[in-house]
Amino acid sequence: MFATPAFAQSAASGGAAGALTSFVPLILIFVIMYFLLIRPQQKKVKEHRNMVEQLRRGDQVVTQGGIIGKVTHVAEGNEIQVEIAEGVKVKVLRHTIAQVISKTEPVA
Repeated sequence: MFATPAFAQSAASGGAAGALTSFVPLILIFVIMYFLLIRPQQKKVKEHRNMVEQLRRGDQVVTQGGIIGKVTHVAEGNEIQVEIAEGVKVKVLRHTIAQVISKTEPVA
């Protein structure tokens, strides 16, 4: 009675072109997120990994806890030894080194 004939008609389907246009915004959002978030984070992780691998005895470092010290021993494993005060040495995990303040030059 009160329903108009327009409600009874079905909407025209767009087919494959309609499905593709509905996914374009989703694809664009993913591309933007990749270039703004994922790619820079991967680059930062790679730089940190290289920095940790190049640690040498005598380098002055900052740990993630904010402790500043000098590397006294670099082992093959995951640990390095850092002197935080005269005669006070602690073992820290390599990946907890946040920054290298000063690097020592290798012996010629």
